[in-house]
Amino acid sequence: MSSRDLILGRIRQALGPDPEVVDVPRDYRRGPAPVDLDLLVERLVDYKAVVHRVSDVPGAIRGIIGAGRLVVPPGLPTAWLPPDVPFSVDDGLSAAEIAAADGVVTAAAVAVVETGTIVLDASPDQGRRILSLLPDLHICVLRPDQVVASVPEAVARLTPGRPLTWISGPSATSDIELNRVEGVHGPRNLHIVLRETA
Repeated sequence: MSSRDLILGRIRQALGPDPEVVDVPRDYRRGPAPVDLDLLVERLVDYKAVVHRVSDVPGAIRGIIGAGRLVVPPGLPTAWLPPDVPFSVDDGLSAAEIAAADGVVTAAAVAVVETGTIVLDASPDQGRRILSLLPDLHICVLRPDQVVASVPEAVARLTPGRPLTWISGPSATSDIELNRVEGVHGPRNLHIVLRETA
């Protein structure tokens, strides 16, 4: 007998031959809740992301990347990019070409105030998952209408089956001695450009 069988057997014995089935309420926090952009910013910053609340997206990106070279997904609006910053469109770039870029600019599918999380779903303006993982700098442009209060609201906006990347700050992990190491599983630097106007 396996440990699994032993545990399940004990549970069945404790429940008895005719266990009572209780309805579990599933209507918790399903409706839209007020969105607090200041709280989202606070949580993103707490996760060590840098947040830029601007109306000039190209100006913000220019200030972040400096003289560096960007890689962008094919559906990213070119109006977001500064005219003097070189960029490559990911039309099948190799991993080495993506990793050689100084940064990547993507859009987002949704952001969650409750957890300080940005979600990418590989839409044309977000691109392949590899784009947000290889470059050391990820610049993510977010509109206020993409922000929701809770995780259930975010999940309701997402399409099942799409490849999702849930980002709560730059990549970070800790070793057994709790020494924080950044950049192991993704970019060490995350900048959120929160558009103040549509």
